[in-house]
Amino acid sequence: MAGRLAGKVALITGGTSGIGAGTVHRLTQDGATVIFTGSNAEAAAPICKDTGATFKAHRVQDAPAWKPLMDEIIATHGRLDIAFANAGSEKGDGSIESITFEGWNQVLDVNLTGVMLTCRAAVMMMKQNPDGPTGSIIINSSMNANRAMGNFMAYSVTKSAVVALAKSVALHCGNQGYKIRCNAILPGVVETAMITNLIDGSADPAAMRAGYEGMSPMKRMAKVEEIAGLVAYLSSDEAAFISGSEYVIDGATTAGMMGL
Repeated sequence: MAGRLAGKVALITGGTSGIGAGTVHRLTQDGATVIFTGSNAEAAAPICKDTGATFKAHRVQDAPAWKPLMDEIIATHGRLDIAFANAGSEKGDGSIESITFEGWNQVLDVNLTGVMLTCRAAVMMMKQNPDGPTGSIIINSSMNANRAMGNFMAYSVTKSAVVALAKSVALHCGNQGYKIRCNAILPGVVETAMITNLIDGSADPAAMRAGYEGMSPMKRMAKVEEIAGLVAYLSSDEAAFISGSEYVIDGATTAGMMGL
């Protein structure tokens, strides 16, 4: 719905690819002023050109780097209305037997500590809004919060933990009298460029695609635009009474089992 986010300022972490980049496009189309972060300035350039969004090089797990970013957003825009904690990583992950301590910490730094720092920064900025403490925080979790993977243990653990984080933030903000909402989304397999490249580079692309698509009873992967659409809805005033919720968007992948 064009214009429904007009006048709102949004921060998106991990916005240079995949769901993050798709959400930059969607929120700007809906009228928001968007600042997005990441570490790939080369990938960010065409997104900025296409959308008019602003890119800031930033690592979510770098706690001291948050204050300068927050100060710049407030100084430039005077407010923050939307925060999408999207940045995530699987680098260094493994099973309970194969993962190293360094790999475990690396995933937790981005997927859990980075999300916590994003939420904390968002609340601090939203409290400064001229119309009082108001805003929407959305955390990108995963269907693996409910169905863990044996070979990506740290990823699964963090995606479960951030659902609890969303609920805790929502409870705190409500109890403090802030009109700041926090929710988690739990996507299934999404056909991002990364997934498409994995399929195309495999020994049997058709079989690999069929495997991904067959995970959902709907027999397809999600589109980036569909995930971005859910973020846009939760960002909008239409979702003003939604807080502390978890939205599964996985084509019924985790809904249950067919039985015999």
